[in-house]
Amino acid sequence: RELVDDPALALAPGQIRNSNGPFLAAGLRAAGAEVVYQETVGDSAADFIAALAHALDLGAELLISTGAVSMGRHDFVPTALERIGAEPRFHKVAIRPGKPLLYARLAAGQQFFGLPGNPVSTAVGLRFFVEPALRARLGMVPETPLALPLAAPLRKRPGLQHFLKAVVGLDAQGRLQAQVLAGQESFRILPLVAANAWATVPAASGDLGAAERVSVYALSHGAGWTAKETVDAG
Repeated sequence: RELVDDPALALAPGQIRNSNGPFLAAGLRAAGAEVVYQETVGDSAADFIAALAHALDLGAELLISTGAVSMGRHDFVPTALERIGAEPRFHKVAIRPGKPLLYARLAAGQQFFGLPGNPVSTAVGLRFFVEPALRARLGMVPETPLALPLAAPLRKRPGLQHFLKAVVGLDAQGRLQAQVLAGQESFRILPLVAANAWATVPAASGDLGAAERVSVYALSHGAGWTAKETVDAG
């Protein structure tokens, strides 16, 4: 109810822009998918089920929602999936951001990803869960990340795998390094705009020192870093 799709409309109290819908649609096309249907769905299981049915009628083989997958009063997606006979494979993963992520198979075998509603949680779900599924569908091999040194120390508690907005650039000796950006909270969009990479840190890791290596991925599986981007970032 709070989402406003038209960016030209002024926001009333309690309303927010629909950023996740356009972001997912653009990202999926860039990742090699054909987007056959997109809708902002009302806050009810019935509306959600109707939207799923319409997408399936249009031939969708992989379905994605954003929002309503946690455990709050309005988080109806798990219940709705149960009603239509979907088989949940997992719900909640040990990651940050994006912990409430849900994955299920629908009755006819279609894949379903329920991504959390915070914008960066949605971005992580697309990049590290949906895109690998697309790669498998496209017959592509799994990605191999770069192993790059951190430009600065990183504070982290063990327990969750972290996906961090980062900039890959050059150090003083002209070597690649990863700079983790400030503002890693899942509602902060501006650092995602500034990033040219994702740095990932395993769940078991604690604090890391400068020059320790982390796994680094491009912003999407179909993109790499150009020489200009790398030089500018350095």
